[in-house]
Amino acid sequence: MPKLIAIEGLDGSGKGTQSLMLSQKLEELGYRVRTMSFPDYESEGSAPVRMYLGGELGSSPDDVNAYAASALFCADRLVSWKTKWEKEFCGDTVLIANRYTTANAYHQLSKLPRSEWDAFLEWLYDFEFNRVALPRPDMVICLMNPPDAAISLIEKRCAETGVKKDIHEADAKYLRRCFEAAQYAAQKLGWTALSCVDGGGNIISREEMHAKI
Repeated sequence: MPKLIAIEGLDGSGKGTQSLMLSQKLEELGYRVRTMSFPDYESEGSAPVRMYLGGELGSSPDDVNAYAASALFCADRLVSWKTKWEKEFCGDTVLIANRYTTANAYHQLSKLPRSEWDAFLEWLYDFEFNRVALPRPDMVICLMNPPDAAISLIEKRCAETGVKKDIHEADAKYLRRCFEAAQYAAQKLGWTALSCVDGGGNIISREEMHAKI
């Protein structure tokens, strides 16, 4: 049976790097591996997401509520899935997703009062995996990068690349709320949560994180 592994974490946690390293390792072990990344900026289905992250729907993440934003990201995944990945998800394939439905389980969860968190998570999983019928991940690995470290890495990346921050990356308070929500979602939904720091609070190397995965 094919398997789907989602790699999650705050911006700057190294999801793309770890997705690539995991893919290479599994291929060495003889698996047929495919990788995907969301948002899928090469797909026309990502247009509403680009508008949202670019601030065209509001300058703050909270300007688009948790349920509406989740629908935008779901549309991106559905278009990408139907046009690219569905036909690849067969046999003994391992599909690795750099972000997936599970990203909404903390990015959008953070917009809601804690009393509504369980109801949102139940709605999200039912909406995408039952109603829309996207595949449910077999494993979710969440890279737990502390907000201050994530903010520092985002600043460094933007300075080096000249790429403007999106509305998520530009809002430090929002990123801190997301980290708290990710801790909750990981425990509630049974994810594998891996710390990006050692006992002294220092960021571990990509090789050390890969070994954990």
